Amino acid sequence: MTRPAPALRVLPVLPGSGRALRIVERNMLVHRRMWVVFASGFFEPLFYLLAVGAGIGALVGDVDLGGGLVVPYAEFVAPALLAASAMNGAVYESTFNIFFKLHVEKTYDGILATPMAPGDVALGEIGYSLLRGGIYAVSFLVVMLALGLVPSPWGILAVPAALLIGLAFAACGMAATTYMRSWQDFDLISLVTLPLFLFSATFYPVTVYPEWLQAAARLSPLYHGTELIRGLTLGTPGWDMLVHVGVLAALGITGALVTSRRIGTLLLK
Repeated sequence: MTRPAPALRVLPVLPGSGRALRIVERNMLVHRRMWVVFASGFFEPLFYLLAVGAGIGALVGDVDLGGGLVVPYAEFVAPALLAASAMNGAVYESTFNIFFKLHVEKTYDGILATPMAPGDVALGEIGYSLLRGGIYAVSFLVVMLALGLVPSPWGILAVPAALLIGLAFAACGMAATTYMRSWQDFDLISLVTLPLFLFSATFYPVTVYPEWLQAAARLSPLYHGTELIRGLTLGTPGWDMLVHVGVLAALGITGALVTSRRIGTLLLK
């Protein structure tokens, strides 16, 4: 006698269902033997911290942030590199790996032949990218604590702030990947992320830039992430943090919606 199909496998699948966790679980199983590659994105901002924060910081001295707040250069640059660490993990996972699964391995063709919907795929992949960025962020924060670069107890909130950064970049990165057609398109990823890394008040206060560059820097999602984490680690929370949170959350939600629709358009023809 044939057993009836479980109810969960015949009900409509809605975006946000628990089935997105199966995507995260799959990726964890696939990458469990690739931990060196997984961890590689953590080291670039760490090396920047040791070379720029500790090395150049000894030459630069203290940084005047206005309002009577003067901090050592290492304490100024470390939160920005933490934000960059979260960005790196999320962007790498949501671009290169997603493109391979989408156009080379054809992973999603098989997944969407099951009761899973495009929304489940989008949320699952963004969730795994967020997990990778979060691991980088937590590891980096531990290094900052060990070096004495988190002078405020507010700094513990840098972890959820970094997760929010990861959400924004993972969702937008995956959405952008659905429009790519060849590996050459990934040059555009570097073209975007490198200026964000260099000009999002990462190494200098935004006020030292020309006015036009200040305006451009304030449009950067990494700038909002950097200012959010910097305010927490230095113990200077303010209402402007709600703006930073709002911008990052809006990017994450928008990117997830675009990704879900694009995957459906590409694969459910």
